[in-house]
Amino acid sequence: MLTGLDPPTESLDAADFIHGPAASGKLTVARRVGELTGFPVFHNHLVVDMLQAVFEFGSSPFVQLRESVWLRVFEQASVERIPGLIFTFTPEMTVRPDFVSAVVFAIENAGGRVLFVRLVCPEDELEKRMKNEARAEFGKLRSLDLYRRLQDEDAFAYPPLPDSGLTIDTSETEPVESARRIVDHFSLSSIR
Repeated sequence: MLTGLDPPTESLDAADFIHGPAASGKLTVARRVGELTGFPVFHNHLVVDMLQAVFEFGSSPFVQLRESVWLRVFEQASVERIPGLIFTFTPEMTVRPDFVSAVVFAIENAGGRVLFVRLVCPEDELEKRMKNEARAEFGKLRSLDLYRRLQDEDAFAYPPLPDSGLTIDTSETEPVESARRIVDHFSLSSIR
């Protein structure tokens, strides 16, 4: 999550950086946070799906362009004084290890703060959710066999992300409750 408590002239006031494994509920929770705060959701698959129309997932141009677009959105949101932005992110090996530090630098350079929200879920529940029809809305991973193969290949290995003190087990909380915990934990402005 990105937030600026006392924003300078050009600053992104607030945005969520919600991360977790595939099928942990990132987009669902992000949408609920958006409903509570009025912040737009910048879902990672918007860029992933756009680029996959031309480039193979994980290819060099795909990786470079995906991260470039993600970063430019954060930077431009700061310049345009967008009051908030919610971003979802699945840590995995095709994302360069320095991407997260580049996001932190871009936001802090504009006077904001990065606050990370970690979503977790037991493996058996993730596997059940993998086939959920709602995952078809975007080009999300829906094959349990592919998911297990990627797990075995350590495709989801990624350096630990910074800890802002909030981890939510989405198997234990409803999306609206998770969103309220995020809003309350970080004292975000809310339209509720």
